[in-house]
Amino acid sequence: MFSPKRRGRTVSLLIVILAYVILQAMIMSGNLSRLLISLLVPVCAYIVAALGLNLNVGFSGELNLGQAGFMSIGAFTSVILAGILNANGITGIPVLILCILAGAAMAAAVGWLISVPVLKLQGDYLAIVTLAFGQIIMSLINNLYCGIDSKGLHFAFVTNTIELAEGGKMLISGPMGATGVSTVSTFTAGFILVVLTLLIVYNLIDSRSGRAITAARDNRIAAESIGISISRTKTLAFVISSCLGGAAGALYALNYSSFVATKFDFNSSILLLVYVVLGGLGNMSGTIISTAVLVVLPEMLRFLQNYRMLIYAVVLIVIMLVSNNEFLKTKAEQLKKKLSANRKKGAAENV
Repeated sequence: MFSPKRRGRTVSLLIVILAYVILQAMIMSGNLSRLLISLLVPVCAYIVAALGLNLNVGFSGELNLGQAGFMSIGAFTSVILAGILNANGITGIPVLILCILAGAAMAAAVGWLISVPVLKLQGDYLAIVTLAFGQIIMSLINNLYCGIDSKGLHFAFVTNTIELAEGGKMLISGPMGATGVSTVSTFTAGFILVVLTLLIVYNLIDSRSGRAITAARDNRIAAESIGISISRTKTLAFVISSCLGGAAGALYALNYSSFVATKFDFNSSILLLVYVVLGGLGNMSGTIISTAVLVVLPEMLRFLQNYRMLIYAVVLIVIMLVSNNEFLKTKAEQLKKKLSANRKKGAAENV
């Protein structure tokens, strides 16, 4: 479990499991405020989306600014499916599971479709196109109307021309977003989804396909010369990243009775990228910690009113400076080597 190859996987899983056990104990004992309890599911959703983005940015080396768009696809797909299931008398955990699967599948399908033209680009051009994709998705959903009644689903675009039969229900109301959503997401479901995401990401990284992805990232020409398909490897990372974004969006959506499409705008994509960069490109444990801290921090500072975002920005700058300080990195490496040497020395003495 703690071999050099699997140490990162074990540390990440231990962080998640310990956090879940501690938080559940605090909830059971009543020592966790209602504010923090309300943030547990969103934190899990953002962690899943950030881990997926780290796979794309950190391991594949492609700058993707459209992760919030994939979250949006998963979120509104889950809203429509939840409406259909509720209308047929299906409620509770089965709805959550089916909606997460549907949101992930829809986001993966869209990710695969756009990967064909998008991944022919590199660098800033790829970032601009994925950013545009996210904005297009937000604009489309912002003009979408969807309702359900005894006759089935009804859709309209730009103008609401839907006339529902008696007992019908609007699921998506254009700029007003999703309304009357069945809230079935739980912290336990979020924890399970985070664990599954870590297993998917680490199994991919440790596989032959994962090694091909990192080879294509490090040296495209050398990877092509030994027969690695660059387009296939980058498409694989992009599709899995979008799939995880869709699953995160579904989990997030079913935690609120209503939300709007603008929740998944450009700023959300940038925030997800910030979580990944501050946690460390390719560092899943760092991504988990940075995401949890940076999602909770603005809410914890809300009592400062007008100054909370200023303090949040200062904290981000300090973290960035510290995480990119060569002196501190050197000291950390020296400390790590010293601890490793002491551990080996102690083991030898025991023998």
